[in-house]
Amino acid sequence: MEDPQMTDALTALLARRDWLLLDGATGTNLFEMGLQSGEAPELWNLDAPEKIRALHDGFIEAGSDVILTNSFGGSRYRLKLHAAEDRAYEINRAAAAIARGCADASPREIIVAGSVGPTGEILAPVGSLSEDDAAAAFAEQIRGLMDGGADVIWAETISSEEEMRAVHRAAAGLGAPFCGTLSFDTAGRTMMGVTSEGYAALAAGLAPQPIAIGANCGTGAPDLLRTVLGITAAAPERVVIAKGNAGIPKYVDGHIHYDGTPELMADYARLARDAGARLIGGCCGTKPEHLRAMRAALEAHVPGARPGLEAITARVGGFTSASDGTGDDEGAEGRTRRRRRRG
Repeated sequence: MEDPQMTDALTALLARRDWLLLDGATGTNLFEMGLQSGEAPELWNLDAPEKIRALHDGFIEAGSDVILTNSFGGSRYRLKLHAAEDRAYEINRAAAAIARGCADASPREIIVAGSVGPTGEILAPVGSLSEDDAAAAFAEQIRGLMDGGADVIWAETISSEEEMRAVHRAAAGLGAPFCGTLSFDTAGRTMMGVTSEGYAALAAGLAPQPIAIGANCGTGAPDLLRTVLGITAAAPERVVIAKGNAGIPKYVDGHIHYDGTPELMADYARLARDAGARLIGGCCGTKPEHLRAMRAALEAHVPGARPGLEAITARVGGFTSASDGTGDDEGAEGRTRRRRRRG
């Protein structure tokens, strides 16, 4: 089989660019378009495709170079909650086809990344779902995404080594280029205990190698930046992804609101670039106005020194935990808690 990393569009674009801007939040923006709590956004690929096109077009207009398909919960395990498990291939193919159409209509080159989120099940040995069954479900989803026109498969918000191996295996079996991010949301670790160093070690053992690895979502920009520092220190040769939330979620008038301003996200983007990330975007709460500020910041940015923890807390706020999970920064709690978040 031909090595996908030698031929895929993302690798080719990275060879010409120092950094690429990713897109923003799917859920946050779709809720503003009328998505109701408990509703599956993936079904809108079939029932309201014009709204999904508007989502992607908004990100592209704001400056995104990479857009993720509306397929995060597109595995049959997640779709089963909406009695749509038998439509997994159809839904994922539609998601990719919509994004592909938006990308192809742009005068700039836009990469379509097929979003693959967790199954929602706990994999063995802790849980009951086998890695083989998870890989089969991911393969069904990935086949739809690739047939619909995705350039690369983009696993995101994964928390366990077993699930990352399963989705990578599914992509590799179909010859699909692959990127993957974990969500480090539990005192610098994922929910299943993976650290930034642990993920770098896991990724080193995957064959074929992922195009890029990194972190998304989690608990806010400061914590995500600390994780990016951990990944880039452990694997300095890697292309690294930073896709942090736009601030901290708060309930405002019955709705979740993220407090990160465009100015804060612009500074986060600069820090992410100096920390070594090349694929930089926003996760929950990130809207086109954030992306426009991030694009302008990156275009004007003169690369600086690798930021330390003090620089991160001074510019984008304090960490939510004293440690990044590896034990290297114990004792940082006093420094970080004295800072107040901007935005």
